[in-house]
Amino acid sequence: MARPRIVIVGAGFAGFSAARKLAQLSRGGADIVLINPTDYFLYLPLLPEVSAGLLEPRRVTVSLPAALPRVRLILGEVDDFDLDGRTVSFRDPEGRPGAIGYHRLVIAVGSVNKLLPVPGVIEHAHGFRGIAEALYLRDHITRQIEMAGTATDAEERAARCTFVVVGAGYTGTEVAAQGVLQTAQLTGPWPELHGRPRWLLLDTADRVLPSLDPRLATTSAEVLRERGVEVLLKTSVQEATMAGVRLSTGEFVPTRSLIWCVGVRPDPVVACTRLPMIEGRLVVDEFLTVPGYPDVYAIGDAAAVPDLTRPGEITGMTAQHAVRHGTTAAGNIAASYGRGRRRAYKHHDLGFVVDLGGLDSAANPLGIPLKGLVAKAVTRGYHLLSMPGNRVRVAGDWLLDAVLGRQGVQLGLVRGEAVPLDSADPGKD
Repeated sequence: MARPRIVIVGAGFAGFSAARKLAQLSRGGADIVLINPTDYFLYLPLLPEVSAGLLEPRRVTVSLPAALPRVRLILGEVDDFDLDGRTVSFRDPEGRPGAIGYHRLVIAVGSVNKLLPVPGVIEHAHGFRGIAEALYLRDHITRQIEMAGTATDAEERAARCTFVVVGAGYTGTEVAAQGVLQTAQLTGPWPELHGRPRWLLLDTADRVLPSLDPRLATTSAEVLRERGVEVLLKTSVQEATMAGVRLSTGEFVPTRSLIWCVGVRPDPVVACTRLPMIEGRLVVDEFLTVPGYPDVYAIGDAAAVPDLTRPGEITGMTAQHAVRHGTTAAGNIAASYGRGRRRAYKHHDLGFVVDLGGLDSAANPLGIPLKGLVAKAVTRGYHLLSMPGNRVRVAGDWLLDAVLGRQGVQLGLVRGEAVPLDSADPGKD
């Protein structure tokens, strides 16, 4: 290899940030290779707005070849790492095997749906981690309302109008908040359904958004309850069937819609490294390198990065950390070639934003609690600044939604079997 080759596995927040920073620092002096199953970076925080019909799916995707012109993209899914031989094995979208060598390796494979041993969940629930799942959910919700409108059986109608979201974290809270507004609009042509859609948000914790500032949780819970969402805390699903779900309270809820948002787990492919892990995440030092392999870096949800602001803990699986992991890793890789000096990763949370749909949001920038229109402006401003592309198009969709409302139609592009909950199972397509 005439030039240094830096291979980055994964184009989520961490991998994308690392690739972009490395391209800036190398100035063409290195062969930067990005291996990813798709040709786009997905801006996950706005995915609930795709499922609710506010944003078109392309708005939350950014073309990797266009955004990273000095980075070579290989479409493929990595299935093995040979760290001693300095090679990465993968399969392209047509299933053909391939391999590539490296001088430096960045493992940024991200995360997949977190599963729990609950009977029937894998068969009857759908997760919320990608474009296909968001499109499926948008169609599914629309279909259930339309079928409820033509149903002659009262029990069937009630089941189709009931939506159960499991997990009151960041994603689940936003999905429920956006979904209840979506179904209220979808029932417009069906007078007999007005006021019928029932949304339940479940969590085993004692409040919504358990990992965020309690003030964000209080504001979000108030908005949800005002909209009629049933927030059931210290409650879990005991069993899922085609007819509905049984809760830990003993209640059986007839439903055709079980939306699984209980959180994420590191992509199991990291086990192929055969390296030490903490909670499924690769052990790294404060410089983001893997002990024993100074040329291997792990970042994002796949890495157990020491949190120097909270000794003894590891950084959370958030986009805020992942972006900065990528930037820090890129700088340290450049330093390993004599450009600059390497730095330990250290970051204090700058606050979080939660978009609750309509005119409601909750935010705490720099620890300052905000709600209502001010929080909405901060939330949307934050997303526009954080997105690496499509800002004008996203803002345009928001404006059109405010003026014209969303279009409630089924596109029929994604079938349920195409978005299995256990997407990390190698037996799944």
